[in-house]
Amino acid sequence: MQGTVDGFSYGLVTPVAAFLMACLGGALGLRCTTRSLRHQDTFKAGWLALGATSIGTGIWTMHFIAMMGFSVRQAPISYDRPITFASLGVAIVMVGIGIFIVGYRGATPLTLVTGGTITGLGVATMHYLGMAGMRLHGQIQYDTLTVALSVVIAVVAATASLWAAVSVHGFLASLGASMVMGLAVSGMHYTAMAAVDVTLHGTPTPGGGDTATSLLLPMLIGPAVFLLLAAVVVMFDPLLVMGEPDWHKPTAHDGYRHGAPGLPTQRRAPAYGEPANWSARPAARSARRGAHRDTYRSQDW
Repeated sequence: MQGTVDGFSYGLVTPVAAFLMACLGGALGLRCTTRSLRHQDTFKAGWLALGATSIGTGIWTMHFIAMMGFSVRQAPISYDRPITFASLGVAIVMVGIGIFIVGYRGATPLTLVTGGTITGLGVATMHYLGMAGMRLHGQIQYDTLTVALSVVIAVVAATASLWAAVSVHGFLASLGASMVMGLAVSGMHYTAMAAVDVTLHGTPTPGGGDTATSLLLPMLIGPAVFLLLAAVVVMFDPLLVMGEPDWHKPTAHDGYRHGAPGLPTQRRAPAYGEPANWSARPAARSARRGAHRDTYRSQDW
């Protein structure tokens, strides 16, 4: 028997909430990656790890918030906890590999493509591994072409995200890039869900159609708390929010003092009684020099 699949049991509530969580994870990951690339210090690996964990957790949280709205009208749904949390680990590890490649090898086209491909495949693996943890009285089947399209979207979105991490530096620009990331990841998820087809075994279960919200909510608490704590860390780091401190930036005063290239040399203000333009008044300049020589001779005597 063919099951009736509904991906929007709660209307727009779950898609919008999932999109916001993907944007939050993407924004935190972008800012942490930018922090590690622009400010080389002993905490570089830590910032990259925090960025990878934020992006992976945000994508995983987005997936299962969206799955709260997924239901099969004739059958209840449950989830296998070990497989569900294994998909979270896969997301973090695969995203971390891509970010560390770009963070330590530089933003060359080869590293971006390599890191983006690994990250995108990790996102797709997380999605389908999470789907493998779904339990219902039936069999889930996928349309091959739609699955391939979802993987391509994941790889392209991941590559664009890594490029944004090394190219976008302003706070508002990073915010816009994170919204694009959230839209791409959400698009990948719902494209993959469009490939789902459910065949039920036996007769429909009375009272079926559960979306397993009561099972997913407790599992989402820990990752959601982590994202909030990561947001606090990001907001309290001045280099992440404000950029370079003012005392690290060259100023016009420093250019005058040190003779920085490209800046005019500061002229000495004429003393009282000196002509403003010495080259235009050679007689006055000669008279001034003669007065100085007479003064030095009188001091010698």
